[in-house]
Amino acid sequence: MPTTAAPAPSATPEPEPEIAPGAWLALLALCVTVTTSYGVLFYAFPVLAPIISAVEGWSLVHVTAAFSASQVVAGLGGALVGRWLERSGPRWVMTLGAVGAVPALLGVALAPDLLWFTAAWLAAGAAMSGLFYPPAFAAVTRWFGARRVRGLTVLTLVAGLASTIFAPLAAALVDALGWRGTYLVLAGVLAVVVIPLHALALTPSWHRPTAGTTPHGQSGAADATGPENAIGPILRSRAFIALTTALTLAAFGAYAVVINLVPLLEERGFDASTAAWALGVGGIGQVLGRLGYGPLVRHTGPLSRIVVILMVCAVSTALLALPAPVTVVMLLALLAGMARGVFTLLQATAISDRWGEARYPTLNGVMHTPLMLAIALAPWAGAALAGLLGGYPAMFAALAAIGVVSVLAALFSRVPHPRGDDT
Repeated sequence: MPTTAAPAPSATPEPEPEIAPGAWLALLALCVTVTTSYGVLFYAFPVLAPIISAVEGWSLVHVTAAFSASQVVAGLGGALVGRWLERSGPRWVMTLGAVGAVPALLGVALAPDLLWFTAAWLAAGAAMSGLFYPPAFAAVTRWFGARRVRGLTVLTLVAGLASTIFAPLAAALVDALGWRGTYLVLAGVLAVVVIPLHALALTPSWHRPTAGTTPHGQSGAADATGPENAIGPILRSRAFIALTTALTLAAFGAYAVVINLVPLLEERGFDASTAAWALGVGGIGQVLGRLGYGPLVRHTGPLSRIVVILMVCAVSTALLALPAPVTVVMLLALLAGMARGVFTLLQATAISDRWGEARYPTLNGVMHTPLMLAIALAPWAGAALAGLLGGYPAMFAALAAIGVVSVLAALFSRVPHPRGDDT
């Protein structure tokens, strides 16, 4: 009597866990360190800059230019940091960023003249490239795999409080200690909080994924390319160039809107308190927008998602250019804030949505270089446009037109996936 052969055991390996062991603890640490890094190195400066200028007798334009130069350095360092992070993981990259930031900030605090002050900020900019969102986004994307949107949303929600925490803290410290004492204290905060958390908590496994899978078993377009040199064709592809162009233009518009909203409203006749409230309402909108990004991801593909988000950014900017009563202005500020909040998460996920996780750190570092440069130049370019065009309403209309161009560029960022359309 013939026997039935037992079925051969499946050769398919067990899928890796979607979230790396220790990832939630590392995310908690990043929530603290990214918030602290942005607060100390970015959001304290607008509070302290006018005081630095008044006390030292340095031109506010030159003081601000030194800080802007630090943002340029941070942007230029993004690609190098991304490659280093891809090879070694975020633990030592981000720890050394924090270690470098401390003496740089001490240099700012002790600067005897404007030249020294500028050099110290340039050093701080190099440290920022290892401390701000891009390396943190790369770490969370790798550790959380298919659930990266959840981790990125948590990170950006918490880090969004950096200005809320550190702007008032800087104001309180400067009243008691002066601007130099404030930066000395803030350097101590970096040393005590950020360095040990990066060194001790950013420890989840960091390994290069095998061809065809991401580190957590999720298929991805770029991951199937396998060879190390596959990154070259991606960087030269129409989709990558279009994506980078679209996000750079949108980032320029988004940050120019934030910086120039108060002058726009004051030019319209609103008092400073109302303008400040509108800016605060925009901050609330950012939180709401980030909370809605997860559902948006579930109901849209990469192409339709970027088009919708960038279009909302452009439309909200255009509406702010029009005369409106205070109630409508507040609603528009809320809408613009929501668009900015979603835009932050769009930047974080645009690479992995199209090319998977395997080359995310390098690709994201390259993409963020022009984004950081656009963000650094946005405040001055926005004010210059206002002067050139005859006022802030016309400048906002121009920013809206730039936003429309970003939408057109985004239409060419589609990457056909073997598993189906990505719209």
